[in-house]
Amino acid sequence: MSELRKGYLYAFAAYTIWGFFPIYIKLLRPSAPVEILAHRVVWSVAFVALVLTVVRSWRFLGTLLRRPRLLAGITLAAALIAVNWGMYIYGVNSDRVVETALGYFIGPLVMVLLGVTILRERLRPAAWAALGISAVAVTVLTIDYGRLPYIALSLAASFSAYSLVKKRLGLPAAEAFFVESAALALPALGYLGWLVWQGGSTFGQVSAGHTLALALAGAATATPLMLFAGAANRIPLTALGIMQYIGPVLQFATGVLVFHEPMPPVRLAGFALVWLALVIFTVDGLRQARSAAAVRRATMPAPEAAAAR
Repeated sequence: MSELRKGYLYAFAAYTIWGFFPIYIKLLRPSAPVEILAHRVVWSVAFVALVLTVVRSWRFLGTLLRRPRLLAGITLAAALIAVNWGMYIYGVNSDRVVETALGYFIGPLVMVLLGVTILRERLRPAAWAALGISAVAVTVLTIDYGRLPYIALSLAASFSAYSLVKKRLGLPAAEAFFVESAALALPALGYLGWLVWQGGSTFGQVSAGHTLALALAGAATATPLMLFAGAANRIPLTALGIMQYIGPVLQFATGVLVFHEPMPPVRLAGFALVWLALVIFTVDGLRQARSAAAVRRATMPAPEAAAAR
């Protein structure tokens, strides 16, 4: 199997796991969202530590300890992903899977907004149109819900900010994920210990299957992230960007078809506007990528241009 084909397979597997993740989160009931989050952090550290031991990749820790600014950036990334995980678990366990899907649909558009406001990037008219349509969509959904879709907006904002921090850090996926999880492990262990002391822990108290599911939360969290890292190293960024919609599409379908969450006409209209904005944004991005590739080929010597095609 070629490396390119492996990359597409890894990406499809990662986004599919993320798409069906609400089903796994539901299996962790009656654990409360904060307890699930704490177990997810602790078992992620254990799982990734095992992986790094197998591949003998511990030297990076010495490098990180000598770079306090890098450690500060990883700590910020850890805080952002903790907010994202916590809000996602809360959304799923409060029967708002469709709203969590909305958060990951509008995530790319929030990334564009961060690029404009923080990185001072310039947008083309099509991208501005996509942002405008998404703003109208949020307004429509606010009217339908009777409130701001705060779960969706929190998920989009936290993951977009996390992605921005990760992009600036530029660290290997597994190693960075271990340090991020380790930064959260102490408060997570403290919370789990307090739950045991208060008699409120569900770990080992519900059933063997429930206990195993909590213990596997680390593997369930880390596996798609490592698959995603493998895909990012093998396939074009434009292909990876288009495939990212597999996750929220599956989450949306899970919420509507599996958990039977309501989808009134006004809410469906709001989602339709989001999808329209994403179509405009994606088509514009593909067009820009093709134009950039054509310019690069035009400036290459003939043999290199033929190889690039």
